[in-house]
Amino acid sequence: MTVDTNYLLIMALGGLAAALANRGVAVFNDGLRPIMPEYTEGRMDHKSLAATSFALCFGLVIGFGIPFSLTSTIVLIHSILLGTDVIGTWCPRKTWGTALAAAIGAAYGYGLLFGLGKVVEVFKELPIDFLPALAQVGAPIVAAFAVFPALAVGYQYGFKKGLLTLVISVVVRQAVALYGSKIPMGDEKFIALNPEGMALLAGMVVLLILAAKEKQGEEGAPDLAAIFEDRVKRIKGNIVLLAIMGGFVAAATSMQILAGDPISLKLLSEGKNVEAALTALARGIGFVPLIVTTSITTGVYGPVGMTFVFAAGLLIPNPWLAFVAGLVIIAIEVFFLDFIAKGLDSFPGIRRCGDNIRTSMSKILEIALIVGGVLAAQAMAPGFGYFVVIGLYVLNQVAKRPIVNMAVGPVGAIATGLLINVLYYLGLFAPPAAK
Repeated sequence: MTVDTNYLLIMALGGLAAALANRGVAVFNDGLRPIMPEYTEGRMDHKSLAATSFALCFGLVIGFGIPFSLTSTIVLIHSILLGTDVIGTWCPRKTWGTALAAAIGAAYGYGLLFGLGKVVEVFKELPIDFLPALAQVGAPIVAAFAVFPALAVGYQYGFKKGLLTLVISVVVRQAVALYGSKIPMGDEKFIALNPEGMALLAGMVVLLILAAKEKQGEEGAPDLAAIFEDRVKRIKGNIVLLAIMGGFVAAATSMQILAGDPISLKLLSEGKNVEAALTALARGIGFVPLIVTTSITTGVYGPVGMTFVFAAGLLIPNPWLAFVAGLVIIAIEVFFLDFIAKGLDSFPGIRRCGDNIRTSMSKILEIALIVGGVLAAQAMAPGFGYFVVIGLYVLNQVAKRPIVNMAVGPVGAIATGLLINVLYYLGLFAPPAAK
């Protein structure tokens, strides 16, 4: 496929995502999803929804999605879909408003892909090219992300079981790193396993086993699919549009335009597609309870579904086949949504672990990104980098309108890169190699 096709695909993806958000069919931000019924059912006005959407999404686009996208040629999905959430909710929920949202969403997708490329070009023309060092922002993520199942177990079942999960993850990681990093596939071909990805998968298995052991109370668990039957029907009524959206996401991932999470982005940028796919698969398994529960109770789905479309895109190199796979995956998810919900009702522990998974991921990413930001800034300017990132972090804690903590590391690293170039022009900074 040509570069022009890349832009057409990202425009189609952005336009459809914004239209789905405008109609209250699907939003990417998990925190925004429970708010959507308040608006669609008339309990919240449009102005309040727009303000809430902006507050929940904009900071993550600027501080999380875009800085990560700048560290690679691959766009983190948060950059585009959090933006289309804002665009869709800002446009009036009318026929012309939906068309307007689609047009702006398409333009936003184009501008994001084009603009990130131009920003990278500009950065490379600066007297001190800090982009190679900026890539270190993601260095701790692959290792740190594998810890989140242990933290989720700790939240749900206490410190001892959390520690046991961490020990199991460590053992699996080291076993894969030393003895099982390559699986023979015949004809002298191998699949290289990522140790951290396997540690993540092992931790998720432990979490799901513990959660599955929780039994229902005497009265049983509530049947969410039955309680919210009308909202489930609403999601199923939009199955075609949601399936097409899944196809777009899978195709864009196959073309290495998009990545679904920081750890997959890091692995994909290194050419480790299989490892990235396994990581995406493990992440998808962990997100099933969260996505299913929020979708059924709100009647609003996610534009990437349960996130398995990313694994399909990573495993299928042909974007046309990936499109078909993504379309089928979302269609199956939506069609069997009530059956999946009933399965979760039978295992309340699995349903309950959704919030713990989300909290754990946020905590781990926050720490990893701060460490990564410090490492990147230090690589750009030894000593001075520590000063800038740590200074921004502590000042952010007392700011009247702070950015999310996980954004401080990437933003601080970019700020360091820009600042040393300004100081270089003023004669107040000498690159490390020039000293």
